[in-house]
Amino acid sequence: MRLNSPNSPNSETLTLTLGSNSPNSSPQDYTILLSDQILTRILSNFTKPQLISSSLVCKRWLRISGGLVTTLRLLDWEFLVSGRLCFRFPNLIDVDVVQACVLSPRNSGISLSNKFISVHVNSFVSEDDNVCVWRPEFLDTRLIDRGIRVLSCGCANLRKLVLFGASEDGLASVANECLALQELELCVCTDVDLKALAGFRNLQILKLVGAVNGLYDESVVSDIGLTILAQVCPRLLKLELVGCEGSYDGIKAIGQCCQMMEELTFVDHKLEGGWLAALSYCTNLKTLRFQSCKFIDSNPGPNEHLGVCPTLEELYLERCQLRDKQGLAALFLVCEAVRELVFEDCWGLDNNSFGAASICRRVVSLSLEGCSLLTMDGFDPVVLSWKELKRLSVVSCNNIKDSAMSAELATLFSVLKELKWRPDSRSILSSGFEGTGVWQKGGRNFKI
Repeated sequence: MRLNSPNSPNSETLTLTLGSNSPNSSPQDYTILLSDQILTRILSNFTKPQLISSSLVCKRWLRISGGLVTTLRLLDWEFLVSGRLCFRFPNLIDVDVVQACVLSPRNSGISLSNKFISVHVNSFVSEDDNVCVWRPEFLDTRLIDRGIRVLSCGCANLRKLVLFGASEDGLASVANECLALQELELCVCTDVDLKALAGFRNLQILKLVGAVNGLYDESVVSDIGLTILAQVCPRLLKLELVGCEGSYDGIKAIGQCCQMMEELTFVDHKLEGGWLAALSYCTNLKTLRFQSCKFIDSNPGPNEHLGVCPTLEELYLERCQLRDKQGLAALFLVCEAVRELVFEDCWGLDNNSFGAASICRRVVSLSLEGCSLLTMDGFDPVVLSWKELKRLSVVSCNNIKDSAMSAELATLFSVLKELKWRPDSRSILSSGFEGTGVWQKGGRNFKI
């Protein structure tokens, strides 16, 4: 590099030479002047597509960019078993291997997707003249365990792991190597396999997937597994049960043993009637969720046996069928201390079933979305009975009409701290005040 001084005889020329201009010379890599630490800080500001492109520059950039990747969804099981994954990405803390455990052709134009995985298939198997069924194929358990051992040894700093079809031995290898693991999701595991969870000393969040429609339908988690889980994981903070079987005994065991648990989620559960009474044993439960459930409790039993969750603050019902009035009323009775109530795209929530929610007298926040059977006749008296209500959201509830609104409800709107009112596209409030900024001053936030 040559830089002429302005006072030199050749001050009219300013020359900066970084390399030879000879056509036969190769371009020089001036990033070698940067330390790995500085280059790492530079690459850490790249977006994910930019980071992928930068890994193609040279072997050094490939190594440094690989060290910046912390989250990965595995698509090729051989990439894991060969050891290349752990060598290429040594600092992984969040890994999902489910996609790689399902055998599917890569070049197929047919794709099947659900909320868990997306797989490609060649063709469907026809069981009769009118029904076509795709039967998935999975990796052998021994091969899965082998890959899990490679992963746990190569990425000992894992914090979150999503596994599919792992046996007790495979889970034990993870527990022995990944001491910092805090969040675990298990798909296709048996009751006996859950014994290995005793080795996870810092496990706080657990998701058990017993059955998934269209992928595998055999529920493999029952009361036995729930009881084992309660005994070996007493420090759980969050638990999610997807497609799991069980009954009162299994939920009671979890409530009695996992006394630190604050959040419990049921997704498409297959629990036997009478299980709802066991929720009262969850003495520190703050959040309760139901997602895609076909029923709440088919036979909740007498009200005096149900009990109450005294610390419950949030109750979410999302994409559930609420035609079972008795089960829903029992749920409200157990959750009478709830402060935040959310209904989202729930079928069967009509005036009678929603009226049972009036027993929850401490409700501060209510959110209704996609509840088309509910009318103002059922909505108005329940909302007015909640004297502590501060936040209200009503969206896409087409049978709640402005024309049926009472003067008391209109008065309530003026004192709420937050209001989101879009029951349908013809709402007078929605069309009349849209874009005007009305009710948006002070400490209140109104969304029309």
